[in-house]
Amino acid sequence: MSDRHQLTDSDTRAQGSDVEPGGPAEEKAPRRRRGRRIALIVLVVVVLLAGGGALAGGLYYRSVDNSIERVDAFEGVPEESRPQVEAKGAMNIMILGSDSRDPESTGGSRSDTIILAHLPKDRSSAQLISIPRDTWTAVPKSKEGRGGRDAKINAAYAWGGVPLMVQTVEKFSGVRVDNVAMVDFAGFKEIIDALGGVEIDVEKGFTTKYSLIGTRTFEKGRQTMDGAAALDYARERHAFPDGDFARIRHQQQVIKAILDKAASGGVLTNPAKLNSFVRATSDSVAVDKSLSLVDLAMEIRGLRGGNLTFFTCPVKGTGRVGSESVVFPDPTRSKQLFDAVRRDSVPEILAISGK
Repeated sequence: MSDRHQLTDSDTRAQGSDVEPGGPAEEKAPRRRRGRRIALIVLVVVVLLAGGGALAGGLYYRSVDNSIERVDAFEGVPEESRPQVEAKGAMNIMILGSDSRDPESTGGSRSDTIILAHLPKDRSSAQLISIPRDTWTAVPKSKEGRGGRDAKINAAYAWGGVPLMVQTVEKFSGVRVDNVAMVDFAGFKEIIDALGGVEIDVEKGFTTKYSLIGTRTFEKGRQTMDGAAALDYARERHAFPDGDFARIRHQQQVIKAILDKAASGGVLTNPAKLNSFVRATSDSVAVDKSLSLVDLAMEIRGLRGGNLTFFTCPVKGTGRVGSESVVFPDPTRSKQLFDAVRRDSVPEILAISGK
């Protein structure tokens, strides 16, 4: 895969993870090409937009689909160790996000995001489950011999790239990953500015510690945010007692706001806007070799923000393992949740998640 989609695990190292030297996390991040900046949700936005308007399904979108970078996400993943498919027709997409321009980052480090997106067989909705990056779990051994022990879940990428992330998430959840997408949170700014801003309901006023403008204060209540403000809002964790969990909630808010604005802001009905938006974002998406965004777009063309449900994998709390600050999953509730995902039982997924 190209430099622009390479995740690093410097964040994990900074918090005490024992990342083996010589892996991707130890390499100096190459300079990325300009203009290749996208939001985590851009994959969903692209397929959503591709599914609407008079151009949908035409040769134009086939050319866009063909231009998207492909990654070998399942290379070396042993079939015998993978979960079996229980609900034919349902789809589970692992979305790996990074933030290459996070002001907190040093030396090219980026904040990892892991989402398991479930698309039911009828494609009438989608459930997006965020897995905290510091979740303590078993990481299988990579083909290079790294891993093979308990660690933070995002250490899997440093040890074995996308294939080991697939193995780790499948082992953790018991859910078979059908497809993979890799995107960059830093593109929130450009995406949101192209949409003319988004509406966000701020649950509690706070001031950011790190910001594109130094510091930024957010007042409680509903407000319109431009790209820079929304990116700061989605990044902040230090201002909240629950830290990374607050950041996950805010990321989910912004994702939904992007979808809602894209669907209602005239993009779908304006061929010129549709063209520029899709071209600007599609150049920055990496997906696995088997995923056709055009086919997926046609399947979920009726999906809107109101059909999406966001939640976080159940956890017991945070603590320490040696020198590392980690998140401990709730094994009972997590098993119930992922069992429901595996069986494509949306009512159970929503009930377990309290939605």
